[in-house]
Amino acid sequence: MRRVSAILAAPFVLLGLAVAAVAATTPGMSLFGDLKYAPDFKNFDYVNPDAPKGGTMRLFSIGTFDTLNPFVVKGVPAAGIGQIFDTLTVASEDEPGSEYGLVAERIELAPDKLSVLYTLRKEARFHDGTQMTPEDVIWTFETLRAKGAPSYRSYYGDVTKVEKEGERGVRFLFKSAENRELPQILGQMPVLSKAYWSGRDFEKTTLDPPLGSGPYKIESLDPGRSITYRRVPDYWAADLPVMKGRFNVDTIRYDYYRDATIALEAFKAGQFDIKLENSSKDWATGYDSPALRAGLIKKEEIPNGLPSGMQGFAYNLRRPLFQDPRVREALAYAFDFEWSNKNLFYSAYKRTRSYFDNSELAATGVPQGEELKILEKYRGQIPDQVFTTEYDPPKYDGSGNIRDGIRAALKLLKDAGWTFKGEKLVNDETGQPFEFEILLDNPQFERIVLPFAKNLERMGITARVRTVDPAQYQKRMETFDYDMAVVAFGESLSPGNEQREFWGSQSADEQGSRNLMGIKSKVVDELIEGLVRAPDRASLVAHAHALDRVLQYGYYVIPHYHIDSFRVAHWDKFRRPAVSPKYAVGLETWWIDPGAERSVEAKKGEVTKQ
Repeated sequence: MRRVSAILAAPFVLLGLAVAAVAATTPGMSLFGDLKYAPDFKNFDYVNPDAPKGGTMRLFSIGTFDTLNPFVVKGVPAAGIGQIFDTLTVASEDEPGSEYGLVAERIELAPDKLSVLYTLRKEARFHDGTQMTPEDVIWTFETLRAKGAPSYRSYYGDVTKVEKEGERGVRFLFKSAENRELPQILGQMPVLSKAYWSGRDFEKTTLDPPLGSGPYKIESLDPGRSITYRRVPDYWAADLPVMKGRFNVDTIRYDYYRDATIALEAFKAGQFDIKLENSSKDWATGYDSPALRAGLIKKEEIPNGLPSGMQGFAYNLRRPLFQDPRVREALAYAFDFEWSNKNLFYSAYKRTRSYFDNSELAATGVPQGEELKILEKYRGQIPDQVFTTEYDPPKYDGSGNIRDGIRAALKLLKDAGWTFKGEKLVNDETGQPFEFEILLDNPQFERIVLPFAKNLERMGITARVRTVDPAQYQKRMETFDYDMAVVAFGESLSPGNEQREFWGSQSADEQGSRNLMGIKSKVVDELIEGLVRAPDRASLVAHAHALDRVLQYGYYVIPHYHIDSFRVAHWDKFRRPAVSPKYAVGLETWWIDPGAERSVEAKKGEVTKQ
């Protein structure tokens, strides 16, 4: 399960839905069946409830933005926009599968699990002081499903009806009791003001700050260049246990940079405060500076318990070139991870082989037990290797010698109808040369892609690498206008409804969906539905293994690599709780130490001039 809003995300674990019978001020819902926090809890364990408020946190983003409406396909939303909207519930970031009430005061799952009732808090308010009402919740649900991004239609598809109940209640009715995570998915829904949006076109982009309800308001913006949020001093939920110790800084500002290289230099010059790093090269060498040597910049690796998900070179199956799985399998031999890890990544990464690496959901060995029973019905429809051989991407010795891999690839390509003519690989029937484009939005990735393209050239394949600006990249990906691209699919400990959006046939032709590869497979569709409806944790794990295995042997992606920690660099004016959340960086729990900030600012001018 993933957060369905386009602006928020959090991981979960799934085991059988239960609603905790807790006090009205601290309701909760758990997919595990148990909540970590008691009804009278005061705050989450990973916060400092006495953290001082104040100061400014300056962050960055790459590219640009052109809308403050993050709920629709059109436009590029501003960074941080989620902080202005409150949701029915809040996910706990140190326990799997648990949510606690924010806008909702009480959550009641019907005994037959065919409906859930959310009762709103009387004190819940929008920023203009108006009360949040059931009508707002119903309008939000219906509008997101009808006019929002495609993911909302996918996630909310099993809701048959939504109706007001009593003065402050909203009941959602379901098609069946099998979609066990659906009640929590609904809890993740933002509550938007029906009155505010009346007379406005919800499907259009806008740079008019929308009416929100969250801990921050938009203070100012320079369209496409920066946006600043100001903490709401009379925020209605500030004293709730789920908000204590969170959102501590007064001002959050995002500045936009053209690319990550410029952003890194700006960070070292003190132009913004915190940078989460995803480049192993930059992490190893890029931060060396007088400020780092003087101790003004700190580098921390914060462990996490998140599944790695899948990042890789993704094929667009809508292109005839990539419809043969033998072709897709063959091209994977051109990616020499071991050489890249040694020479480009400072040996920082592990090779990704599963869509659920770093978790019990990853398929290993060969199918057994319930997983084997699930897959048996698909014999003849899926590759025989699914039953006999553990999937592993090609491996090399790190020397750069991939001759054996090239031979294996060329054999597959020959079987698929491709042969050499001169120095080029051409199609036996049409004479078409094998060539395609790899689309990127980050110049830093070129150093990874170019060796891959060079290896493809050794196979007689021409792969042109094209880097475009983020806005153009997003538009092309939304309209599936690409041959191959680098994609990333984040996974949680409770995969479910979002898998329909990732790999389901229904989303393959829906522009703006997350089925970027265009997968259309009856087997995959049925495995997803089995996963969503798994009756218990053991069954969910078995279904995840089965889905993982079929996706692996579909060769839809050439897997990349992963790490199991967050790499965070920051100017040393921040403090964070002694306990870190297991499933998030938790920047909203950090605060500014005024004394440290004065010291940093006093010394910053000296070191940045060196």
